[in-house]
Amino acid sequence: MRQSPPPIAYILPNLFTAASIFTGFYAIALALQHEFMMASWFIFLALIFDGLDGRVARLTNTASHFGVEFDSLADIVAFGVAPSLILYLYVGESYGRVGIVVSALFIIFGAVRLARFNVTTSRIEPSVFIGLPIPTAAIMISISVLLLEHYPHYHQYKLFILPFAVVLSILMVSNIRYPSFKKINFKTFNFIRFLITLIVVAMGVFIYPIDGMAILAAGYLLYGPLRASFYLLRRLTLHRG
Repeated sequence: MRQSPPPIAYILPNLFTAASIFTGFYAIALALQHEFMMASWFIFLALIFDGLDGRVARLTNTASHFGVEFDSLADIVAFGVAPSLILYLYVGESYGRVGIVVSALFIIFGAVRLARFNVTTSRIEPSVFIGLPIPTAAIMISISVLLLEHYPHYHQYKLFILPFAVVLSILMVSNIRYPSFKKINFKTFNFIRFLITLIVVAMGVFIYPIDGMAILAAGYLLYGPLRASFYLLRRLTLHRG
């Protein structure tokens, strides 16, 4: 008979969730001080904690309904409120009500995305997300800020983050599918090929951290619409044929 984990074991994954909330709050505090680069990096740190809590829960067999709900609340703080405030203070504040609406829309649609995920997670394919995950949308806002701060001669293009945020918001509540890496079966991978690819990518990100992460995130962001467009065109071609 499989022994249940001790009650104290349930604390560990929830500590990572709490750390995600704290780093999201600290990103807000940094944004209020106009430390936008540091605030954006703390969104990345929140993403790491967010990824660890679920994996630790599965490894220790301590997944619970409380943990799922706690994780969702953490996501709305770290990947909804924090990036929206960074977005508003970094660029939206200069555009009055438009900046307020765009920043608020990101939080609202992010909350809708999380609510829909919570009520449909038992009925969708385990290998995909329906709609852009809110952590990815938050990372895209952070990367936009990091790129503009890293290349200050492009500061005149800050305005374009606002329409980009609208696109991200719409993608979160869309039916476009994105791959989930939570259910990957690594036994089916070619180990050597996977290892070489991972090393090359890691070295590229190490040399060019901001640019490398921007390319990876953009690739994931574009995957969903490109995949949806491919299947739509194929259906239209078959229908006409």
